[in-house]
Amino acid sequence: MQTLVCSTPGSFAWENREKPASKKGHAIIRIKRIGICGTDLHAFQGTQPFFSYPRVLGHELSGILEEVNPATGFAAGEAVTFIPYLNCGTCIACRRGKPNCCAKINVCGVHIDGGMTEYFQVPEYALIHGQGLGFDSLALVEPLAIGAHGVRRAAVEKDEFVLVIGAGPIGLGTMELARIAGAQVIAMDISESRLEFCRKQLGIQHTIVAGKPESVQQLADITGGDMATVVIDATGNLRAINEGIHYLAHGGRYVLIGLQKEAFSFSHPEFHKRESTLMSSRNATREDFDLVIDSIRKGRIKPENYITHRTKFEQVPAVFESWLNPATGVIKAMIELD
Repeated sequence: MQTLVCSTPGSFAWENREKPASKKGHAIIRIKRIGICGTDLHAFQGTQPFFSYPRVLGHELSGILEEVNPATGFAAGEAVTFIPYLNCGTCIACRRGKPNCCAKINVCGVHIDGGMTEYFQVPEYALIHGQGLGFDSLALVEPLAIGAHGVRRAAVEKDEFVLVIGAGPIGLGTMELARIAGAQVIAMDISESRLEFCRKQLGIQHTIVAGKPESVQQLADITGGDMATVVIDATGNLRAINEGIHYLAHGGRYVLIGLQKEAFSFSHPEFHKRESTLMSSRNATREDFDLVIDSIRKGRIKPENYITHRTKFEQVPAVFESWLNPATGVIKAMIELD
């Protein structure tokens, strides 16, 4: 089978690998779609934490079950996706129902090889039924689940103001799930075109251009002077993370979904006087995947809004680097396999 390997930062190489052999407790998926996210782009750039080379990228996946134990309730030939965070099941996080932050976690495409290949083997416990969704939708479940988990971590309440900083794919999904939770969502980004996407495609009423002298006052005007009771960073940008505290209401929650390599810092008095709650949000759980699938099936989320670029598997090395350029207008690139 053909497998695409990120051999070093900025470089791809094709390898002809053996198709996975049958293995107890595991299923084999014939990959049909691979979504590209910030993790993949940052890995290609060489700026992704927790990463080593060579590595096969890809964790936003969907396909057809080629081989599975029927006792699992799955059947060969059905469309599936899967949870790409493989957990140990025994560490403190796993024992407390948080496999998404397992102490020994292996994320496909990050710690271990991912799905930029024709056939992919996964533990049966990670499989997710397709429930009638198409391959595009199923490949988008994982990134949307990231947003769902961040919103759940924040315990978003109806009608409260939620500021999502970063209108990339993860941020957009976070906005959608915050809206579904009943929040009044405010989008912030440095890109006017991304904010226009938020308004037109997602129906986000309130948008703010980040980093402007008037940004804080604009947020105050929107919230009646209260500021946002939930601020969620989906940028993974150090400056954005450091500045996010200034948008937070007193008594508010600050959630970091975005990830970057450096130490972040902000004024202790600014943080303390608000009695702020700071939390990270890592990966997602089956509960989050289920919520996203249910939301897509009910029409609350329209996956087609996200996909702006498509390419065939064999064309990935030629076009991948272009997706790093904001001028191309990429929101979500989708790789198709026949």
